[in-house]
Parts: sequence; structure tokens; C-alpha cells
Amino acid sequence: MSETGQNFIAGAWCDGQSTITNINPSDLSDQIGHYAQANSAQLDRALDAAQTAQKKWAATGLEARQTILMNIGNELMERRIELGTLLSREEGKPLAEGVGEIYRAGQFFTYYAAEVLRQIGDTADSVRDGIEIDVRREPVGVVAIISPWNFPTATAVWKIAPALAFGNAVIWKPANLVPASAVALSEIISRQDIPHGLFNLVMGPGGSIGQKLVESPAINAISFTGSLDVGKQIATAAIANLTKVQMEMGSKNALAIMDDGDLDLAVATALGGAFGGTGQKCTASSRLVVHEAIHDEFADRLVAAASAMKVGHALADGTQIGPVVSAGQLAENLQWMETAKQEGGEALCGGETVSRDHDGYYMTPAVIGGTKNDWRINREEMFAPIACIIKVGSYDEALDVVNDTDFGLTSGIITRSLARATHFRRNAQTGVVTINLPTAGTDYHVPFGGRGNSSYGPREQGSYAAEFYTIVKTSYIAAGKPE
Repeated sequence: MSETGQNFIAGAWCDGQSTITNINPSDLSDQIGHYAQANSAQLDRALDAAQTAQKKWAATGLEARQTILMNIGNELMERRIELGTLLSREEGKPLAEGVGEIYRAGQFFTYYAAEVLRQIGDTADSVRDGIEIDVRREPVGVVAIISPWNFPTATAVWKIAPALAFGNAVIWKPANLVPASAVALSEIISRQDIPHGLFNLVMGPGGSIGQKLVESPAINAISFTGSLDVGKQIATAAIANLTKVQMEMGSKNALAIMDDGDLDLAVATALGGAFGGTGQKCTASSRLVVHEAIHDEFADRLVAAASAMKVGHALADGTQIGPVVSAGQLAENLQWMETAKQEGGEALCGGETVSRDHDGYYMTPAVIGGTKNDWRINREEMFAPIACIIKVGSYDEALDVVNDTDFGLTSGIITRSLARATHFRRNAQTGVVTINLPTAGTDYHVPFGGRGNSSYGPREQGSYAAEFYTIVKTSYIAAGKPE
């Protein structure tokens, strides 16, 4: 491979029509590399190759497919320090989080390696005499995967791994902010014994390459994680071909903190949920719904804890919050701080740019007090290290506030009451609910997804991924009578 990160198309590494430069958000003088941008003809070649390769892959023996997925997973876990360092360097999350993401990506592959051997169907007797029924799942075909920048490896992998496990071909368009991690993962996959064209890395602009990808009639399914607006555009394009879609989009997650909860736990949970990954998580706790009886003490403790967090270079020892991912994201975050003040919120701490030893996109974690749930800052996704406190007078009011959103990805509650915890778990209108835990953080063997504007289509992860990556076939067999 050349010094420029290339696309991987139809089994070969290739340059594109242009390149982009990848810059370390922790140190703007650190140029990670140049990465190829594919052209329309290259995407066409990937689409053609994927259709041919998918048929070969679907006919490959189960143990061979299992071994390949296991090899990928094991290599990711073995190289977690090296690849986690690269990930943190280009995305900006603290090194421990980058390493953890790579390890979790490896676990996704090993989990789905096992799922290869669990593709068991159903049988039934027909209501008609002498007829038996066989029900099984078959690959959906060629899958377009469009992944975000905030979890550049893990989110992509929890789509790629099940797609391959269930016999599909993949065309992956990663976010242009994180091409180095995409090339690193693709290099591991490329060295496996798979048909040429089964897996394709096609880097390029969303407005051209991404749009043509989702509009292609050669694509049988699209799995997307990103913004609500882009998700709607993809759905509009996909419907023209009746293409199957699975989308994880925006969120506005709430953590309800009750008067009977453990206050130390509440502060720690809110801190991790709101500011982990520099707040750049779709599961981040951006709304903190706090009972009035403990509101002031909680706010004081949270402000003290947030103010003490170490903001710094992603690879530096002790860093708890790295830089935000880009200049554009930083500008957007600072605008949200202005919006919060204009709406009447009080910046209790943070929300400011800071200088460090290296020039980067550094911002201190912000806590906004005195907010109302109908303000813009509590209605729209911010993707920033900003948490807004909403005071409520009762559990019932807290639940109403939690559910008063157009989104519905995750929600959580801090309480010692089993009755409240049970009632909340049953009545919170989100796809994921946490009890005495951060809203951010999910396991790989169970389904993940939301409600409302947060998600559309079948769930991701675990065995539930089969609903998206396969098609159910029902066969009726009349074998006749033996002679």
C-alpha cells in the first residue's frame, strides 16, 4: 500500500480521484495522512463485484465463514493498543476509550463468528395432508453500510460482522473524518480468504458517493448511523427501489435522578453518561432530570466533578476528556452555549475553549442550570460535552419529562425504590432503559435501538440483527409416499 490510504474495491487497493487530509484534533500540527476519495466508476465496480462475490460467499461452508470472522475478531483484540491509539489520535477520545472500542469491535466479530453456526430454522406440518414446511433465513444480498465518526470502528463493525455472518456482501462508506481507522480495519479484512468484492471500502463525500450508493438498485439493504436529516434523505432514496433500511439517528437522552437515589452514584453516573467520549455519543445523557429535593446538592456536586475533569490530548496520561472532533463541531458546540444563555439557562461551569500544549479543539465540559424541557437545547441533539439540568417536583413529573421528546433512544433513572425502577423500566418510551447506570454503554449480545426519531427499521446487535441481514423463506414440500 502507498503512503496515501486507499480504497479497497473488488479485492484490490486503489487510489481515488482525489484525497483528503486527516488531522489529529488533539494536535493540529499532526497530519495523520492522506486518504483516497473514490469516484463514481469505482463505486460501480464495487457494486458489480459485490453481487458476484455475495453468491460465492453464501455458498461457502459455515465453518470456513466462522473461522474468517473469528480471525478478524482475534486480530482486532490482539492489536487493540496499536489500533486504539490510531483511533484516539484521529477521533480525539481518550486512549483508554479508543483501546476499549477496538477490543469491543473484536468481540463483535467473535460473537458473530459463533452466530454463523446458530443459523437454525423451523419446521412445521402443513394444515394439508402429506406436506411438510421448512422455514429458514437467507442472506438479504448486498448491504450498504454508512457509519459515523464518533465510534469509527465499533459502530461499523456491529454492522459489518453480522452482514458477513449471515452471508451478505458489504460496501462500506465510513465518515470522512475518520478514514485511518477505516483503512486499518479494512486491511485486516482484506487479508482473509474471502471472494474478491465481498467486502469493499469506498471512501468519499456523502453528497456524491454516499448518495449514489443509497440510490443504487444493486443495493439490497442499507444500514446507517448518523443524523436524523441524513437518515430521512437516505430513506427517501431507498424507497424508490424498495430497499430495506435500518437507521440509528438522533437522540436526546434523559437521566432521571430521584430524591431517594444514591447521590454519589447519581453524580458519577451523570458525569460518565454526559461527558464520556467528550459527549459525542448518541447515548449521552444530555438532559439531567433532577428531583427538587436534591437538586441543589446534586448540581453543586456535579459542577465540582465536571470542573475537575482533565481536558487534554487524547493520548496523554490522565486525560478524561479529549478534544471535540473538528473545528466545525467546536463552533457548533459554542453556538449551543450561546443558545442556552439566550434561552435563560445559567452556565454553572465549562463550555469554553481552552489552550493546551498542543493546538487542538479543546472545550471544557459544561453544566447548564435552570433549563426547561421545551427549550431548543433540550429538544435537539447537541453531540457536545454539555449537560442541561431540568428541575422536577415528583417522580411522575420526571417520567413525563423523560418521555416528552421526539427521540427515544436511551433513558435512565437513579433510585433506590424497586417500585419506581420497575415502573420506569416499563413506562419509559425509549428503546434502551438503564437503572442506576449511565445511559451510555451497551452490550454486544443484545438488541440496540430506539423509538421515535431515533431509529427506523429492525434492531441492531445480538441475534436480533438477523431480522435485518436476512430474508425469511418458507418452503412447502410434498415428498409423496415411499415405494
